[in-house]
Amino acid sequence: MDNFGLEIKEILKNKLPAHSYNMWIDPLSISRTDSEKVVIGCKNSFFKKRILENYSFLIKSVLYESTGKKSLDIKFCEDETPKTENAEKNESEKTEKIVKPSAREKNMFSGKKRNQMNFAFNSGKFQNGRFLRKGFTLDNFVVGKNCEFAYSAALSLASGRRMGYNSVYIQSDTGLGKSHLSQAVGHHILSNTPGESVYYVSAEDFTNEMVSCFHNNNINDFKDRYRKNCDVLLMDDVQFLSGKPRTQQELSMILDYLMEADKKIIFSGSHSPKDIPKINDQLKSRLTSSLMSAIDKPDFKTRRKIAKKKAVSGGFDLPDNIIDYLASELTDNIRQIESGINTIGLKSALLGTPVTLRLAEEILSNITEKSKQITIDSIKNLVCEEFNVTPEQLMSKSRKQAVVRPRQIAIFLSRKYTDQPLQFIGKSFNRYHATAIHAIKAVEQGVKTKNTIYKQVELLEDKLEKGSF
Repeated sequence: MDNFGLEIKEILKNKLPAHSYNMWIDPLSISRTDSEKVVIGCKNSFFKKRILENYSFLIKSVLYESTGKKSLDIKFCEDETPKTENAEKNESEKTEKIVKPSAREKNMFSGKKRNQMNFAFNSGKFQNGRFLRKGFTLDNFVVGKNCEFAYSAALSLASGRRMGYNSVYIQSDTGLGKSHLSQAVGHHILSNTPGESVYYVSAEDFTNEMVSCFHNNNINDFKDRYRKNCDVLLMDDVQFLSGKPRTQQELSMILDYLMEADKKIIFSGSHSPKDIPKINDQLKSRLTSSLMSAIDKPDFKTRRKIAKKKAVSGGFDLPDNIIDYLASELTDNIRQIESGINTIGLKSALLGTPVTLRLAEEILSNITEKSKQITIDSIKNLVCEEFNVTPEQLMSKSRKQAVVRPRQIAIFLSRKYTDQPLQFIGKSFNRYHATAIHAIKAVEQGVKTKNTIYKQVELLEDKLEKGSF
């Protein structure tokens, strides 16, 4: 690596915690091929994905500031080898293959030698599972009247004080903190019980993992991974198991093993188990045997505490009158509050202006408008209006480019702006799950290469963000 790369790394080292720098930044190769281009090499596609998601903004900011060039062409490549234009073109035409991290890599990420997802299995491949978010801890969880029981139940389970139960079901609407609380249990156990292995997975990922193992004839490895190597199972978005009988059957048997072995289980979902459609009686019985706890919408006092904590953790110094305004206006969910704080703080910093009530009012008008209106149907209507097609045409089997492109864009926007699973989105357009995935990838590729679809998507996203539809 040349001196340029070493200088950039030194700057990044001073801006990041030591464990983050050592794990993610130090292995990068950073080289300046000419005065206008910088190439950043990553070990593999998984590593590249994590860098793009968590550190690309910081890296680009440092590069722009160090070189004094805002138009600098920055490319992130795999295998530490810059790709030629033909290689990049050929790669983009292939179906993206996600490289899963090894168990060792996942343990390293958590910063502990024994830690999250510490599994051993014969295939040598880690199929699925998600990282626990760094900030989703019990210390960062704001407890109010809306979630006192759920918090107490989860904390008791995490601390080993089970009081006659070894599984908890946390129910709440989207964005109210069920995933935070579930992952906080995982963090607490990892910190206080070194020998236990924690596995955090969404119901959708669990299903995809199982299907993949069936296709690859290693379903026994899948079963053993949960039955023999999992001490704590955290399963999110349980409602997505609806209508998946084989997954439900497999999960029921796994839960029997875990419960008999006295393992800890945290379920979370947006519906009560008895209200989830197309769930077999066997699985419903397992879920309802858990300690049921709900998280409701926070009241003003709790929203104010949440807003204050989010502002501090985000590094924004917001005056009390702005905190009060946020707490009074953003009543839907916690994500909405976090979005408002981040947008206000960043806009103030970028413009170099103080945070005022007028600025907050301007930003919140867009946030509240967006949260109330964006649905799959509203996206359909907007796309139909922009492309002069009908909802019936979007649902049809037509393969005409004038219909296919709007349909693909509508599916892409539905995935980005709603919380619906891919299977539901596909059905909303009379398409299979695989077709919906293909549509999303086609649009993502168009946006990435900035072809004609890029401007169309940018225009539609702008209208959705502003509520102009």
